[in-house]
Amino acid sequence: MINESHVRSVIKGISWRIIATSDTFLVVIIITCLLDQCSFENAIKIGIIEFFLKLLIYYTHERVWLKLIKSFRFSKEQSLLKTISWRFIATTTTFLISGAVLNDFNEITLFIALFELISKFILYYLHERIWIKIPLGLKH
Repeated sequence: MINESHVRSVIKGISWRIIATSDTFLVVIIITCLLDQCSFENAIKIGIIEFFLKLLIYYTHERVWLKLIKSFRFSKEQSLLKTISWRFIATTTTFLISGAVLNDFNEITLFIALFELISKFILYYLHERIWIKIPLGLKH
């Protein structure tokens, strides 16, 4: 049986947060600019808060899934279920962080969450499938 180390989960989390935070920054810029409220400052604030908060949440999510799925090699269906569960948690968190930073839970906040729901669903699934092939931090 193969187990994943905690170090692997942390490194995997950091690699995901780099991708996801970049996406969040771009999504916030695009949405706010399209709605005539362009703000690089808010995009940076949301990105920084998300990076650290979601890194902790991601690590927990990752470890829970490792307990649920006893095999290291997730099937595509299991990766899809994991992606769906993460997107629910992460999109809700993005909505709350964006609303707090923007001081309003309005259409901008909703559009940020909905746009990232789509973009990150694809990115997360691909990230999962790539990490299945990386042997770093595997215990035999």
